[in-house]
Amino acid sequence: MSKRADAKPRSPRWEAVARFVPIMQWLPEYPRSRLRGDILAGAVVAALLVPQSLGYARIAGVPVQVGLYAIPLALLAYAALGSSPQLIVGPASTVAIVSGSLVADIARDNPEDAVAITSALAIAAGIVLAAIGLLRVAWLAEFLSRPIVTGFVFGLTVTIIIGELPTLLGIAKPPGDLIGVLIRTTQNIAETHLQTAVIGGVALVLLFGGRKLFPTVPWGLVALVVGVAASQLLDLEGHGVAVVGDVPGGLPPIGLPLIPRLDLGPVVVGGMSLALVALAEGLAATRLFATRGGYRVETERELIGMGAANIAAGLSGGLAVAGSLSKTAAVERSGGNSQITGLTAAVLTIAVLIAFTQFFTQLPLAVLSAIVVAAVWGLMDVAAMRRYRHVRTADFVAAVVGAASVVLFGPLYGLGIAIVVSLLAIIYRSSSPRIEVLGKISDEKAAWGRVRGHPERLPVAGIVVARLDAPLFWANATSIEDRLIAEVAKWPETRALVLDLEATTHLDTTSADVLRHLADELEERDIKLYLARVLHHVEHVLERSGFVDVVGQESHFWHSISQAVRAARRDTGLKGAGSFARASDQVGDTAEGDAQDPSTDDEAGETDDGIEVEVLDEDLGDPNASDRTT
Repeated sequence: MSKRADAKPRSPRWEAVARFVPIMQWLPEYPRSRLRGDILAGAVVAALLVPQSLGYARIAGVPVQVGLYAIPLALLAYAALGSSPQLIVGPASTVAIVSGSLVADIARDNPEDAVAITSALAIAAGIVLAAIGLLRVAWLAEFLSRPIVTGFVFGLTVTIIIGELPTLLGIAKPPGDLIGVLIRTTQNIAETHLQTAVIGGVALVLLFGGRKLFPTVPWGLVALVVGVAASQLLDLEGHGVAVVGDVPGGLPPIGLPLIPRLDLGPVVVGGMSLALVALAEGLAATRLFATRGGYRVETERELIGMGAANIAAGLSGGLAVAGSLSKTAAVERSGGNSQITGLTAAVLTIAVLIAFTQFFTQLPLAVLSAIVVAAVWGLMDVAAMRRYRHVRTADFVAAVVGAASVVLFGPLYGLGIAIVVSLLAIIYRSSSPRIEVLGKISDEKAAWGRVRGHPERLPVAGIVVARLDAPLFWANATSIEDRLIAEVAKWPETRALVLDLEATTHLDTTSADVLRHLADELEERDIKLYLARVLHHVEHVLERSGFVDVVGQESHFWHSISQAVRAARRDTGLKGAGSFARASDQVGDTAEGDAQDPSTDDEAGETDDGIEVEVLDEDLGDPNASDRTT
């Protein structure tokens, strides 16, 4: 947002504070022409937030007003400290169910403790999120892969829907885990309360059908109003239909929740879990709408804003919050352009708390369950699961594991399993990189490509040219050495190994020692080792480790693959431009993994013939000294 021409210059102190409090930057420059659209969007958001927050409070296992308490101060805190002009924070399905599972374990079925622990979890999650932002370690969030998160959310959605089935049917919710609840609900289907089931079914038809016909209408609010009106007119409570009951009115209670000292440790650990869920959901929403809106958001600032929102929600007696895709989409559709939208929704929610809580007293619980089901249904991203299966089987398996772990072991353990699977996938992929044997592409200038799958490409007779498709580091160094030795053994006439190290941006002592050992092993077989496209940092580590003292820098370090191959020909007596042989049937992928092509690095290079061989110096940025590889 550009600065107004008539704006007065600000003091350095103001500017310093404004860097940490973004609202001080955008609010003084806010154009009044946007006010009407932002207020209208705020009303639409409030119409979505209020009914959904009541439902999410039920998911979290606390009274419905706890969902409303979470809204006003959370929106205010995010508007002050968040970096997205559109993101709406509030109670969310994923956060609510994780919070509910944590509370069930910690509170031991004590309703009074449940409310306090719910708010304490929100504060703990907020502190963790803010700390991640302040310490600038938001990159930790990237270790949760998108397929894992998709599967985790898919599993959570299934869990929520199965958990709401008894309420929709008017059956007492059976105890036990999710599978047990599903089995016992099916066994007790004959006990279905007819009026409750009809109300729940009508509410679902209204929500899903209305959304399809008129997607811009806040159907959650419509279902809530219709449900309350029908309950009062038909005396549904008198006919055995369960209703919400009394909802306390007034402003949210402000203060620290009082929890038993013994529960402090579990609350801190649970807050970390909630923070991870809120982080994954919130950043996904923030980045999506930033891309669509053509603006940038600061990840660290987002985490501080979301952390402050959770702390504010907890201090006002509410449950944990996260960035919402559905509510932010409503802002976009309604023309909202700033956090005035969120502030408007906060004011309207306060008005509901002060004057309209008694309106919810006669709301049938089946309608509330239908609102919950409709709100979370879209989180089962079947299209994404199909795409993962089409693009990469491993991603599909990761998503299925994420979903199954939640369904079978619950949200908390499911999240832990999802994190472990993500880390194991990273470890496996980095410790088992593919090694490609390269051949000369005859009709392109200084171009080299993998021989596997391309018999027309020409490996050099007597010389194995190999490329690592991932960085060399301590965890994979020994494995790579063994596989390189095995690859060389496939070519009995090999006199030299040219190893392309461009993928290795940093090198550790262990890897340098393994390269030295590799050089010694090859030397015993009368094979020389040449390193191509060695980056500056890697070269220094090799020098300090003693590797250069063994192999010699001037003879074995080269800017490009072509230079290294020409030097190997010269040193081993394999001279001549025509010394190519077609790939044998033995050449193949020497690492586990799928057979997708790696990304291409297009760099200009020299032809193999008639060019003086140049020794690698410290100028590693010369694009004319590299080869194109595919």
